[in-house]
Formats: sequence, C-alpha cells, structure tokens
Amino acid sequence: MKNYEQIAEEWKNRNLKTTADLEQALENYRILFAFHSNKIENPATTYHDTREIFEHGRVSNYTGDLRTLYEIENQKLCYDFLKEKILEKEPLTPELILRIHKLLMRGCYDEERYAKGERPGTWKKSMYVVGDETGVEPEEVEQEIRFVLDEVNQPGIARPLTAAAYLHLNFESIHPHADGNGRTGRTLMNYYLLTHDHPPLIIYEEDKAAYYMALALFDKTDEMDGFVQFLKEETVKTWNFKKAKRIPLEI
Repeated sequence: MKNYEQIAEEWKNRNLKTTADLEQALENYRILFAFHSNKIENPATTYHDTREIFEHGRVSNYTGDLRTLYEIENQKLCYDFLKEKILEKEPLTPELILRIHKLLMRGCYDEERYAKGERPGTWKKSMYVVGDETGVEPEEVEQEIRFVLDEVNQPGIARPLTAAAYLHLNFESIHPHADGNGRTGRTLMNYYLLTHDHPPLIIYEEDKAAYYMALALFDKTDEMDGFVQFLKEETVKTWNFKKAKRIPLEI
C-alpha cells in the first residue's frame, strides 16, 4: 500500500495537459467523491444513482426525493464546469466560489430560505445554526472570505494540503451560505488541491464523525494539525482503493 508521500509525489509528476488526461486520472474518483460528499449531508444518496447520472445522465425507476437527484446532477454539472479551470489553474475568487455554490445548490433551497431572500450562488442574508455554531454575521462574510483567499492564493505555497485544510476549516467556520456549505467547502478544497498539483481526496461518509470532530475542534481552538493528518489518511484511503474501484455496500 502506498503511503501519503508516495501518492502525493506520483500525482505531482503526472502530466495533465488536456481534459482527456484529467478525465482518465479522475475516472473513478469523480463518482466516489460526488457520492460521499452528498451522502455526508443526505443519507438517501446512493452510489448506484450517482454512477447512473455521471455515466448516463439519468436514472431509471427512481421513486425517491427529487432533491436527491438534483444534488447528484449538480455534482456532475459542477465537475464539468471546473475541468478547464483546473487545467488552467485558475485561482479561487469570491466570484468563482459563488458560481460553484450556485451549481451545487441549484434547485435545492427550501421554501423557508427562499422566503428570507436566500438564493443559490449568493452569500447568506440571515444567520443559521449548525450544531453549536452560526458562522460570522452576513455582512462580514465577503470580507472574511477574501481574507482567507488572500492567504491561500499567495505564490509559492510549499504545503498545499495544509493550505487546503486551512481553506476548508475557515470556510466552514465562516459558514458563508444559507445552505450547502459542507459540499461547497469540500469541492473548494479539492479544486485547490488539483490546481496546486496535489491529488484530490474523498472525505468518506463513514468517517464523518472524525470529520465533524475536527471541524468542531478548529472552531473552539484554531487547532488544525489533526485535520491535516486526517486529510492525509483520507488521501491514502482514496488512492489506494482507486484501482479496485471501491464500490460502497448498499443495503
């Protein structure tokens, strides 16, 4: 089994020049990432439906909640949107974050949020409680986001995984949107890694307790070393299972 350093070095030496190169490199990853990222928030997500939408653009004999299908399709739309930007190493900006959020949350805001004027692709207008946290005040969101982006977009970042951890932890702590902060934050983290020649990773649904604990610890202490180590372990898990096409067991 390859360790983290081997996986990171092998990825760094890849020569991803075209969308075909990227598609081949992420062939299995893109479906598993979409499945696990959605399932962390929505237990109704299935691997079968995710694969069908990514590979065929539709599902057959579906009887579940339409929001679940929107969430899966939105992951595919967002991936397709970001492919060229990954190859061009386009830096993250507030405008790109809002575009990503709009794609991921298309058709997924509930009536209560709509009544408050909230829309996919905008910063939140009200405060929302998540666990014990509410994030920053709405009027502070964009300033806080710009501060974090200025930090991670500095030239010559030597440790992209640490910078990606910093980005993700702060994004979730800011809680900039009325909904969809988790899946948006995970997408931003992996976009950042890919544009800095680092392998993307999956935060597995079965590891969400450790994931949430790391987020809560950062909110209380600003401690991120444990989260960086967690991301290293998830990177190893992601890429050592890649060739086996690790299919989730669904009962």
